[in-house]
Amino acid sequence: MIVKRLEDIIGTDQEVSTDNWISRRLLLKKDGMGFSLHDTVIKKGTETFIWYKNHLEAVYCIEGEGEVEVLDDNGEKTGEIYPLKPGTVYALNGHEKHLLRATADMRMVCVFNPPVTGQEVHDENGVYPLTEED
Repeated sequence: MIVKRLEDIIGTDQEVSTDNWISRRLLLKKDGMGFSLHDTVIKKGTETFIWYKNHLEAVYCIEGEGEVEVLDDNGEKTGEIYPLKPGTVYALNGHEKHLLRATADMRMVCVFNPPVTGQEVHDENGVYPLTEED
């Protein structure tokens, strides 16, 4: 059994922060679950381009408000915009490019398949590469 507490992750190398978001990596590839689990805060007033070319992601909003906008393969807006608020889940089952906007700090529970190692860095296209390291 694996038991972890958010308070034990905060301030460690399993908490990654940027200008737009903070990701607390609760479960990683090394935990052997076949997915990774993250507690992520999307900061108010930000817009973030995201594309997980190599990963499927499901995101469940538990606090705050914002929206996700779907982009086409060229990164152009499709007109599909979905409001996000507590109780909303979206799943990127087609590796969709998207814009994530927060009108208030949004706290999200994110699941990645395949699991991330926690060492990934977005490449020049905003993509996490597949990483074999733990």
